[in-house]
Amino acid sequence: MLKRSSPAAVLWDMDGTLIDQTAAIIACFTEVIEGLGYKKPEAETIRRSLGGPLQSTLLLFVEEQDVSEATKRFRARFPQIMYDGLIILEGAMETIEAIQIAGIPQAIITNKHGPTAREVSAFCGFDRYIGLCVGNKDTEFAKPEKALTDYVLSQLKVSNEGGCLIGDSPTDVATAINADLICYGITTGSHNSAELLEAGATATFQSLHELRKTFAFTD
Repeated sequence: MLKRSSPAAVLWDMDGTLIDQTAAIIACFTEVIEGLGYKKPEAETIRRSLGGPLQSTLLLFVEEQDVSEATKRFRARFPQIMYDGLIILEGAMETIEAIQIAGIPQAIITNKHGPTAREVSAFCGFDRYIGLCVGNKDTEFAKPEKALTDYVLSQLKVSNEGGCLIGDSPTDVATAINADLICYGITTGSHNSAELLEAGATATFQSLHELRKTFAFTD
């Protein structure tokens, strides 16, 4: 297999890329939406919306005037069930460890609520290798805004030159494009290879094992 050069820095999406937390996320959305008197949401619609801000998904199912209350309920309930069915995706630990050993700066950049994202990172053991995890409400920005990515890069003390973002959704692709980063799509989440390439991903991989074997930081 032809090796690619190692990136100068790696920004990670979380859901659908490093972990599968879909079961708990869908359960929480369903409970909150039905609790506000709306009909049961389609699980696939929720799944396809993941990657964007929480409010964007809620707006698919509730009226704008109920988004604030729905957000409050989601953030109160999700930490209580967020480890139900959580899966660390195949190759995640090996890949982030290989990147850390290679001395490549890396961070998690997510639209998951920041404190929740850091709890999940610690639970999964990612924080042993990835010291920086930035999520929703940590700044005034959200993916795919360039300002959020610029903030994360500044915290890593690196530029965007030679950096990449690894994610599973068009939101991740847009985040990378907006910040002039390479984007590697992983098809373990919400979208397939054709969709990610159409959105502008540089290349796609079926798993993190496949991605890791493609780069010079692995044997």
